[in-house]
Amino acid sequence: MRRQLESRGSALVTSTRLRDGLRRVRTIRRRLMGEPPTLHYFHGVADPYSHLAAQLLPALAAAYGLRVVPHLVPAPAAEVAPEPERLLGWSIRDAGQLAAAHGLAFPADARAPAADAVRAAEGVLAGLTDPAAFSEAAFRVGTALWRGQPFDAPTRDAQAALAEGAAALAKAGHYLPGVFAFEGECYWGVDRLPHLEARLADLRQSPPMGPPVVRQLEASDRRGDVRRAPLEFFLSFRSPYTHIAAARVRALADRWNAELLLRPVLPMVMRGLPVPLEKRMYIVRDTKREADRLGLPFGRICDPVGTGVERGLAVLHRAIALGRGPDFVESFLQGAFAEGVDATTDAGLLGLAERTGLSAADVQAALADESWRAIAEQNRERMFGLGLWGVPAFRVGNLPAHWGQDRLWAVEQDLGRIAGGIA
Repeated sequence: MRRQLESRGSALVTSTRLRDGLRRVRTIRRRLMGEPPTLHYFHGVADPYSHLAAQLLPALAAAYGLRVVPHLVPAPAAEVAPEPERLLGWSIRDAGQLAAAHGLAFPADARAPAADAVRAAEGVLAGLTDPAAFSEAAFRVGTALWRGQPFDAPTRDAQAALAEGAAALAKAGHYLPGVFAFEGECYWGVDRLPHLEARLADLRQSPPMGPPVVRQLEASDRRGDVRRAPLEFFLSFRSPYTHIAAARVRALADRWNAELLLRPVLPMVMRGLPVPLEKRMYIVRDTKREADRLGLPFGRICDPVGTGVERGLAVLHRAIALGRGPDFVESFLQGAFAEGVDATTDAGLLGLAERTGLSAADVQAALADESWRAIAEQNRERMFGLGLWGVPAFRVGNLPAHWGQDRLWAVEQDLGRIAGGIA
């Protein structure tokens, strides 16, 4: 009964009708009060993604006639951003890729900034309220900060500005820097600006003032032959983002003749890493936006955490041996995140397995075999060795790994490099 209620609750949280209704109410309220459309931006000086996002503030304000309010925020709390050293290392490399893809700037020689330099940079930005001035200062100081170079800094104490920003970010419903908030919804980083721009489209002047500020990055339908080079897919059965990545990475591997290697791991919470409520809520709503964009089902969730995940991984271990691994991955994730199937029950798990060609005997044999646990731990160690800790993650051949369902365009680039003999 509890799982059924949770599934109904998730369907309500991800309801497109409810979301659109709330958007209309907020728009009407703003217009009745005679207020301009206002975009709040939350900047962390030691966050590579903020360095990219801040560069776009003037363009967003001009394109949509927005009032932009910048806020300075501190580093995120450990419970919402675990593995901070790995996070920073990954973010620096990833921000460089994103900058190149979007025509933005990020230092090629970026390094982790010193704590005193971070405090000095915060002092420069504290109190700046004009978005153009904030953008210019954030870029100038940030470039020096990431390069480890000196910069002119006032002696302002940024503590009050950081406290105000942290409170405003929490009120907006998010927990990370580099976030844009507009009328009840948050959009993290450059990656989610296409969703924000689609929402802001009706604010454009007539005729339209030009193309979107940020283009959507996605793998194409290109084909190639990497001669069965390995494409590793690190996945979790409790990850909504893994659900909307599974079929796409499989199709990508097929188009490039890559060998898709499934690397299942236990979910973060089952590895002792916390996932607070505000983080879970944002992830679910964000996944819904991405699923709708991709035309994928999502929203009726029956959380398989614990027993459901363990049973699913046991069956997956056998399915891989029988050549049905990708089929079962997609079936399990669709059941958990789009159909509300309870994988903790025998009937639920058997139904997910049988539609991939597995038999009841296969499921019984899988559940009696504990060897999947050692494999999942080996996969976790391998993922950590690549500098990552979360899923979905991907690696082509011996190239650097990528994290996130929204990095399949980068995976495709790697496949192209191997097909061209570059890597």
